[in-house]
Amino acid sequence: MNKESASQVARVLTEALPYIQRFSGKTVVIKYGGNAMVDDTLKKGFARDIVLLKQVGLNPVVVHGGGPQIGKVLAQIGKESRFVDGLRVTDSETMDVVQMVLGGLVNKDIVSLINSFGGRAVGLTGKDGGLIHARRLAHTRPGDAADAPEIIDLGHVGEVDGIDPAVVHMLDSGDFIPVIAPIGVGDDGTAYNINADLVAGKMASVLGAEKLILLTNTTGVMDPQGRLLTGLTARQVDELIADGTIHGGMIPKISCALDAVKSGVKSAHIIDGRVEHAVLLELFTDEGVGTLIRS
Repeated sequence: MNKESASQVARVLTEALPYIQRFSGKTVVIKYGGNAMVDDTLKKGFARDIVLLKQVGLNPVVVHGGGPQIGKVLAQIGKESRFVDGLRVTDSETMDVVQMVLGGLVNKDIVSLINSFGGRAVGLTGKDGGLIHARRLAHTRPGDAADAPEIIDLGHVGEVDGIDPAVVHMLDSGDFIPVIAPIGVGDDGTAYNINADLVAGKMASVLGAEKLILLTNTTGVMDPQGRLLTGLTARQVDELIADGTIHGGMIPKISCALDAVKSGVKSAHIIDGRVEHAVLLELFTDEGVGTLIRS
């Protein structure tokens, strides 16, 4: 290593030190999805990042999605994927596939990859240890002035009714890394498919996490001129939604982040998962790689 390269490495390490000291012992909930879950280089980088976080004293909790993987398996068995307002219509047969793909294939792939880099990951669904209690999502579309709102049956699509974090606390205290598939269970034992962003946000709130990190396929929240907004308060986010700067598919993620910070999470980050080692860059460098939201 030449002198210039050595100096650069030393600068990176010294820049990271105060952040490592500040966050040691703190919980960070990371929603893992998008390109970071399908690109091999990004997948390996994410797994290494998670192992490093645990090694330097943080308690990472991973909540993952898997929509494209579910769609692929449904296509293989000749079943069409149907969506309403971006939500997957989930009948009983589709829910069987969701549980197989999210709770089995995807979850265990993530666990295996983290463990291959020296971590001790354990895969969970919301069914394990009564982790995620769910109820059926009541999805409506507003009617016109003469009509009542339309109620749409999405099947086994759910929302979080409550979280019992006992199993997560147990794993954290044993130096394991929880990897959670967003499947919840109702009072009658019915399984529900829940949006992973929503589960991550609720998990961060219940765990009293220092940070919630949402990996996306976007740079972050942009202003009308296309510039990245790196630091926002909850009030500023509300204003950006009201004036239309934040719109479309970014609104659900922003709403999830807002709910988390308003319920006690110190900060939420919407970061570009297409950037290799995005999690480390956001946590341990001065500039970061996305949008940070504080209460």
